[in-house]
Amino acid sequence: MRNQRPTVLITGCSSGLGLETAVELAARGRHVVASMRDPGKRAALDARTREAGLDPLDVVQLDVTDAGSVARAVKETLELTGGRLDALVSNAGTASGGAFEDTDEAEWQRVLDTNLLGAMRLTREVLPVMRAQRAGRLVLVSSDSARYGNPGLSLYCASKWALEGWAESLAYEVEPFGVRVVLVEPGNYDTAIWETTPRVVPPDSAYTGLLEAVERFVETEHLPRSRDPREVARAVAGVLEARRPRFRVTVGPDAKLATVLGALPHRVTAAAVRRVTGLHRWRP
Repeated sequence: MRNQRPTVLITGCSSGLGLETAVELAARGRHVVASMRDPGKRAALDARTREAGLDPLDVVQLDVTDAGSVARAVKETLELTGGRLDALVSNAGTASGGAFEDTDEAEWQRVLDTNLLGAMRLTREVLPVMRAQRAGRLVLVSSDSARYGNPGLSLYCASKWALEGWAESLAYEVEPFGVRVVLVEPGNYDTAIWETTPRVVPPDSAYTGLLEAVERFVETEHLPRSRDPREVARAVAGVLEARRPRFRVTVGPDAKLATVLGALPHRVTAAAVRRVTGLHRWRP
């Protein structure tokens, strides 16, 4: 018998936004298949599901940078859900801190492979199922960094800007098949991404002072204001429950401010970014 509960596959569920989204959607009655690169790291997810009074969630191994892993994970998901997939939440992401000139192609590829190409691989794998159903939701977790540039985060911003351009184009193609694309743009939330973000700062970097200013801002202003990731989880749930969700859903005060900044003339936005990060005081 086909699974009667709405089904959803979520990436990046070992921590942060993916973990909280998995728990939130399961609590709302969905059959959640939580994926992560290393299922051996599911302890935090299991702890949160117990805390929420839920049964353990189905977990599959999925590395979005590996096409073979993507195909296997989708196949296993469909076996668990009775062949139906109502929604995909592409949440897995990574970042990179450093001045662009100090990075190399391997680092460019690492960030783009996860944040952009990974979402593409997974979307292409699930689209035949959703088209056959004539229904489905593709929820892509973007960022307020898709709205304006950030010094020291050029690779991350590039990946999110590209993700949004691809998603907006894709939406036209799949909507006639009953498949809806939604971008969720969180602001500053308490996740592990910044703890695991590599900092690329060579000893002879011409940008050391700039990066030190940015790092001070992140440590003293940005991270202390990080919000509860369950807010984002509830926003994703709202997207899946809405009859006609908006194409872009901003979450948190930072993201709403980013919407305003992104609409202003560049010189105004740039002056604000320099002032907030302390770059207005830096000279090489």
